[in-house]
Amino acid sequence: MAEGEFSPSSVKTGVLLVASPSLADPNFHHTVLLILKHGPEGTAGLVLNRSTDVMLSEVLPDLIALKGSSHRVFVGGPVAPTQLLVLFRLTHPPVDAQRVFDGVYVGGARARLERIVTQPMPTETFRAFLGFAGWAPGQLEFEMHQGSWDVLPSDSFNLFDKDPATLWPDSLTRLQAPRAISN
Repeated sequence: MAEGEFSPSSVKTGVLLVASPSLADPNFHHTVLLILKHGPEGTAGLVLNRSTDVMLSEVLPDLIALKGSSHRVFVGGPVAPTQLLVLFRLTHPPVDAQRVFDGVYVGGARARLERIVTQPMPTETFRAFLGFAGWAPGQLEFEMHQGSWDVLPSDSFNLFDKDPATLWPDSLTRLQAPRAISN
């Protein structure tokens, strides 16, 4: 297989899942997802490019540090749409969060969120999501065989700095770029 080419077997925790232009499902049309977990029990991920007009301070009104902040909530997917998940970029691994890939973790620790809002370190940031995407065992692989999804490595973009509006078209461009062939 050529370097940079992906098959359903290349889906793993931490990769980006890019919806094909022909994917018509309104939950995933023109989306890019970060795979949070992939294994025999199924797959879970977060839609990265569905920003809302809802402010995080509205979702967590008792978190005083968020008052007046401009942090928007993203739609993470159609499963558990009221569940808040926070994707963090942190220098030091937290003990109470799941590692997605180097320096990126998912969890919902309010104390960590409050500290990042009030005393951010230069490399730390976060994005908040309501809901997530989920696939039963074998479901995502089937959809990939149907041509609904492609895969990019997690280091394709800086997920926290990338404009959500350009993430999907830029991902397609990256997928269409010439790929090196290995021997």
